[in-house]
Amino acid sequence: MFLLNGESRHLVDVSDRGFQYGDGLFETLEVLQGKALFLDRHLQRLTDGCQRLLLPPPDWQLLQQEAQQLISNTEHGVLKIIITRGVGGRGYRQPDAIVPTRLLSLHPYPQYPSALQSQGIVTRFCDQLLSINPSLAGIKHLNRLEQVLARAEWRDEAIQEGLMRDSNGHLIEGTMSNLFMVKNAVLYTPALTQSGIAGIVRQLVLEFAEQISLPVSIQSLNKDQLLQADEVFVTNSVIGIWPVKQIAEQFFQVGAWTQRLQTLLNQARLSEVENHD
Repeated sequence: MFLLNGESRHLVDVSDRGFQYGDGLFETLEVLQGKALFLDRHLQRLTDGCQRLLLPPPDWQLLQQEAQQLISNTEHGVLKIIITRGVGGRGYRQPDAIVPTRLLSLHPYPQYPSALQSQGIVTRFCDQLLSINPSLAGIKHLNRLEQVLARAEWRDEAIQEGLMRDSNGHLIEGTMSNLFMVKNAVLYTPALTQSGIAGIVRQLVLEFAEQISLPVSIQSLNKDQLLQADEVFVTNSVIGIWPVKQIAEQFFQVGAWTQRLQTLLNQARLSEVENHD
């Protein structure tokens, strides 16, 4: 199901700058019992991204209305919101009058085995590097070729995620997730000032850590540090929190801190549903 600029259609103008240049942003949200979870947080990140890309800010009320129109009868699904700079002429110069394109689409929720949540996932290190670009770091822009190439590195269905580094060898994130590790009862996650996407669940995990007095360090991390961790997990808005049980040849236990954070996230998800009733 699609809503393109408020209409039930899915054919985008070939002159749209999202198609021509990846000139835009997107958000991916879990839908549960007819509610888009953490919608306000996603819209705030979308607004921040628009500001960074010099796009007109989105109309929150309009997006909320259109989202509800799509998802009201959905028990469990995925909502994607795309904002582009709209139709423009050939060339990189922005149109004098920007009329953004907005596309909302509803998709089935992926059928992930429940064991991934409880027993953990297998990961690998990717060869494809992430670019260093502070002006784009953190936002969820439409240019995702690095993730596409990284994900093409494996077809083994036993491996659920690949971990990506920048050109300095610093670990940044997974192909579709943010990365965390616990060592000596301290939660570590890579700094995203130069590369990567600042995920919504990443921010929630940082807030949960403060609630349970788990110290947090946001810093550069390398492979050796990660492989010596006590616990490792990855996050995004669709999978929630997946513990990591294996990275390459290194094995990990699903730790108590990870499980506690999973519990807090699940409570927050259910609270989102209840508070919107």
